[in-house]
Amino acid sequence: MTEQTPPLVRMREIVKSFGPVEVLRRVDIDIRAGEVHALAGENGAGKSTLMKILQGVHQITSGAIEVNGEPVTIRDTSDAEAAGIGMVFQEFSLIPSMTVAQNVALNREPRNRGGLIDDRRAEADAQRIFDELGVVLDPKATVESLGTAYWQLIEIAKALSKDARVLVMDEPTASLAKHEVENLFSLIARLKERGIAIVYISHRMDEIRRVADRITVLRDGSVVLSDDMDSVTSPRIIEAIIGRRLASDLVYQERTRDAAAPVLLEANGIASARVLKSVDVTVRAGEIVGLAGLMGSGRTEFARVVAGIDKPTAGSLRIEGKDVAFRSTLAAHRAGVALIPEDRRDQGLVLEHSVSDNLTLPVLNTVMVGPFVSVAKTRSLTQRLVDSFAIKVADPFAPVNLLSGGNQQKVVVAKWVNTGPRVLVMDEPTAGVDIGTKTEILEMVREFASRGNAVLFISSELPELLAVADRVVVLREGRTHRTLEHSDISSEEHLQLIIQGEAA
Repeated sequence: MTEQTPPLVRMREIVKSFGPVEVLRRVDIDIRAGEVHALAGENGAGKSTLMKILQGVHQITSGAIEVNGEPVTIRDTSDAEAAGIGMVFQEFSLIPSMTVAQNVALNREPRNRGGLIDDRRAEADAQRIFDELGVVLDPKATVESLGTAYWQLIEIAKALSKDARVLVMDEPTASLAKHEVENLFSLIARLKERGIAIVYISHRMDEIRRVADRITVLRDGSVVLSDDMDSVTSPRIIEAIIGRRLASDLVYQERTRDAAAPVLLEANGIASARVLKSVDVTVRAGEIVGLAGLMGSGRTEFARVVAGIDKPTAGSLRIEGKDVAFRSTLAAHRAGVALIPEDRRDQGLVLEHSVSDNLTLPVLNTVMVGPFVSVAKTRSLTQRLVDSFAIKVADPFAPVNLLSGGNQQKVVVAKWVNTGPRVLVMDEPTAGVDIGTKTEILEMVREFASRGNAVLFISSELPELLAVADRVVVLREGRTHRTLEHSDISSEEHLQLIIQGEAA
């Protein structure tokens, strides 16, 4: 079916480099009208970069883009809009305090004869789009009064109001409940009937199977699979996503573990206002437990509860055998819990401050002499951590944002391990770093656990997860789905199938 439909968008030999790093390597992809084209791959494979090129957020280094058979140059988002390209990002771009209609018409507001914004016309225009989509939504409602599913509908309406013929959806179900997902799939079917082309970025194999007509898989910036969905099996897709790895770098190392070691982290029936419904996790001294699951399964939300960022609405949490009810991250820190956050730039570092400042900030009291910070103590601590964690830095007193991503991540790991926690929660600690740095971080994790500490290791990167985890807890839809010993997992593909719910 799809081969007979001419491409609405054709991207050929797309190369994108950021400085010396080539992120996309001669990528080809065709997007056809009335088709859902799934775009899959691991974190860092290049999916979002490719679509941000189509959206005008990034410019190509080389290559060509055609829309309706005509060459186009997409320099910015206005060029993309003129070409009929719309994107619904994971991070919504709506203004909560404004109405639905005002958001749909933002920056293109209709005007009356006096040049003033015509809200009634904007509301009528928005209502017409919702009627065409078969969606019941009040254009006069403020966005902040609506649930996440409605925000997504507004983003879609906003794109369609600009005459978008191509709609890119980036992990569109990550924040949706089951019934909301069903509504989205119904909407996608209606969009297809209208001839809208949809690029669907997702890690969820069951969703891709259900909605996609074609699939393209990226790995390390290159296309490794592109075919009709009817022609490919789930194991073949997963194999394409994972690819071959350097086994010598990422191999699980058997460690001596005491089955009777004290439990340092015990969570029972943890629920929260954010996704979690019932999560059970136990980590003993000297143990590394991996937490796996699809985006939106509750991994980060569980980390936030353990670290005292979010309060559980149900369940119990025990640290070193003591019941705890953290009211703050400081309380969690005092109880011996440290969190390596998912986003090192926004949550893990003060980017404008020096490497030294970032390393000493959590232990500032140890470098004080009276009311003053000791320069000598600060230099000594900084040099010790730089050496111990092999942080490559020319000047530790220069801003940390000058370091590579891998070395920034080492700074985050070093500063929290240096606080002496008993429980270390690591959320995507190897994301966006090179293979050498990944290996170093994994070795740090093993060494930390070998000293009798507990590690909860959260990762979408299955090779890294399997390289360190003694056990793996799989979450699905905010609940503990399976708990597996390392020996129970035969391969990355096997674990991926369990995560997708396609293996017993």
